[in-house]
Amino acid sequence: MAERTSTGLLTMMLEPTPAVAMTLPAEVREKLAELELELSEGDITQKGYEKKRGKLLAPYIPQIQGVDPSLQIDNRIQASSQAVLPGSKHKSRAANTRDERFRSDLHTEAVQAALAKYKERKMPMPSKRRSVLVQSSVEACTPPDTSSASEDEGSLRRQGRLATSTPYQGHGHPAVEHWFNRVIQGSSTSSSASSTSSHPGGRSVTTTNTTAHAALNANAAATALADLMAHTQLGVPVNSRVSSKIQQLLNTLKRPKRPPLREFFVDDFEELMDVQQPDPNQPKPEGQQMSPLEGEPLGVVTNWPPSLPAALQRWGTTQPKSPCLTALDNAGKPVYTLTYGKLWTRSHKLAYTLLNKLSTRNEPLLMPGDRVALVFPNNDPVMFMVAFYGCLLAELVPVPIEVPLTRKDAGSQQIGFLLGSCGVTLALTTDACQKGLPKAQTGEVATFKGWPRLLWFVTDGKHVVKPPKDWHPPIREASNDIAYIEYKTSKEGSTMGITVSNSAMLAHCHSLTQACGYTEAETITNVLDFKREAGLWHGVLTSVMNRMHVISIPYSLMKVNPLSWIQKVHTYKARVAVVKSRDMHWSLLAQRDQRDISLSSLRMLIVADGANPWSISSCDAFLNVFQARGLRPEVICPCASSSEAMTVAIRRPPEMGVPPPGKAVLSMGGLSHSVIRVDTEEKLSVLTVQDVGQVMPGALVCVVRVEGTPYLCHTDEVGEICLSSGTTGVAYYGLPGMTKNIFETIPVTSSGVPVSDRPFTRTSLLGFVGPDSLVFVVGKMEGLMVVSGRRHNADDVVATALAVEPMKFVYRGR
Repeated sequence: MAERTSTGLLTMMLEPTPAVAMTLPAEVREKLAELELELSEGDITQKGYEKKRGKLLAPYIPQIQGVDPSLQIDNRIQASSQAVLPGSKHKSRAANTRDERFRSDLHTEAVQAALAKYKERKMPMPSKRRSVLVQSSVEACTPPDTSSASEDEGSLRRQGRLATSTPYQGHGHPAVEHWFNRVIQGSSTSSSASSTSSHPGGRSVTTTNTTAHAALNANAAATALADLMAHTQLGVPVNSRVSSKIQQLLNTLKRPKRPPLREFFVDDFEELMDVQQPDPNQPKPEGQQMSPLEGEPLGVVTNWPPSLPAALQRWGTTQPKSPCLTALDNAGKPVYTLTYGKLWTRSHKLAYTLLNKLSTRNEPLLMPGDRVALVFPNNDPVMFMVAFYGCLLAELVPVPIEVPLTRKDAGSQQIGFLLGSCGVTLALTTDACQKGLPKAQTGEVATFKGWPRLLWFVTDGKHVVKPPKDWHPPIREASNDIAYIEYKTSKEGSTMGITVSNSAMLAHCHSLTQACGYTEAETITNVLDFKREAGLWHGVLTSVMNRMHVISIPYSLMKVNPLSWIQKVHTYKARVAVVKSRDMHWSLLAQRDQRDISLSSLRMLIVADGANPWSISSCDAFLNVFQARGLRPEVICPCASSSEAMTVAIRRPPEMGVPPPGKAVLSMGGLSHSVIRVDTEEKLSVLTVQDVGQVMPGALVCVVRVEGTPYLCHTDEVGEICLSSGTTGVAYYGLPGMTKNIFETIPVTSSGVPVSDRPFTRTSLLGFVGPDSLVFVVGKMEGLMVVSGRRHNADDVVATALAVEPMKFVYRGR
């Protein structure tokens, strides 16, 4: 840094000549100084510096000297060439370049020594801040010739010591003071004699004598400036009019370029320091350590099919005309009713085609166990169901995903990562869906950003082949092989595939059948997405196990007519409806248009997101309006589920006339400390939650601490609900580390003893087990926020916003 600074000072002393520099405007001198600093710091090259400097001086030098700028350059070159000895072979250089021939190593060491002493006093080195030091007086003048190339090293060091160590006794250093007095007077006697040439304008042109003399004078200036800076650092004032500008430079150098980082975060840092000390008055759990809660035993059914494909084969051959699925258009009219016979034959054809008619180089493209993407729109459940069961019959692993809308959709990129990690090479879709996908110039489906290269196959009837009479799909008992992969998007935006085995899929259908009391030939109305979670579990899997009839309500129809699902319950006399709280809320806004509807046929209204805090208000409001139209209070059945653990708990349909369980009114202050404290509804600082029913049959549930070792919580403590059951997902596909953390948790007691010999699956649901063995959920791990040492949930923030009267407190449309 010291060498770069001295280099910049040497360059500054070379040009312009004293007479020119003293007549330049102040703003030009400032810009010249800025250029010198940029050159010394390496921000611009020598060539760039010369170009910018020439542009700055061009308008002024001709006015003073009366010579064309190009002629002036020639004169400078000529003057410098005169200083070269006749016998020398060195080439002449322009006056504004540094000449290594006249550099004194002895002098350089002396300057280095002065700067080292200046650095020892912990004065900040020059930064890129702009300074007013470099003015015309310093550019134009040089101090007396006290540091020529012939000077010995000892005299230089004595001069440095004299400048930095001699106390001030009422007058400045003689050499420095004399030099600066001459600078102020505009004296140019330190420069060599000028040469004059005639010009048509009658004005003279002044040039420096030699490059050598200028370089030596610049070296002396650098030494004197270093001495002066050291003097000033010691608090010794310099009696000179220019000393104020030197002092201004020193003050600038002392001031750092930016405030220290700490100054920006002083307040936050103090707050964080305060957080580390817990409040001694904060509530703490007082109950006993909870015991794992076991659900009712899973009943043994003698007539139960050994697998889901076996159930399809049974109903497809014994009850071929029984309705399986009815699809609706955007007007609410039935488009197509798929029977169990049709589902069986079409799935059978697709399975044969996938295994035998797709090949490359005389080899089958797919083998049992390969993963296949299912790309179907939300308004076509029939084709999705055929493709899903076609994969199961062919022992392929379906991976249902969303239809990509654009080539660079961010969510689509995450899906592409999932497909790539799963090794997917084939995508099944419909003819209409494929036509709507973005195309490449060749006419084929474009490769989406982040997706692997896929072969697209249309599953419509004309593309599948009828199998020979002697070909039959392998119908096996449910095993631990992967049945399907369901995707999940985390709060960071990454997409993971959750593998579900054939045995877990069958056990989940069995558990749901027992908990919901499903019977053959019941009609169920499904408003949810049939490709994943509760919409898939109830509307595609469990329904086939029980030969149920599903009325699938597309989301596009719900946008046009929010009452459509209620109308279909009335029309088809549906016994079960699977909805979300948003669907109940929308139907309330549109219910004035319909009067002749009845919900008396419903025995279960399953609220799939009943674990959310705001679902309770939708349930209460819906019951208040539709109780007059046949809806019974005990029919509303909230449930809790997660992609990893599938269904965790569901409220059972109680006996006729039995009121539903009561609500829990909890203190928000207690919940922020993960403690359960019952409060009264009159207060504003409370959270009212409803239960999500009892644990699923055959499952074992416990609540563990959110952080660290999974210790069992106290009975009055909120933690993460964990489920041990044969109905949960098995793993995150291709992610063994995350799989072990989520799907293989071992809860322990306070003494460190495992609560069970079988692993538990973390559900990501925050809650507790209340009275009568009812499960309560107060939030999710993904929405957990820790603010000042207290836990809050994003769902609570939403619930609070929804609880405010919007017409009174919130501006419309915001």
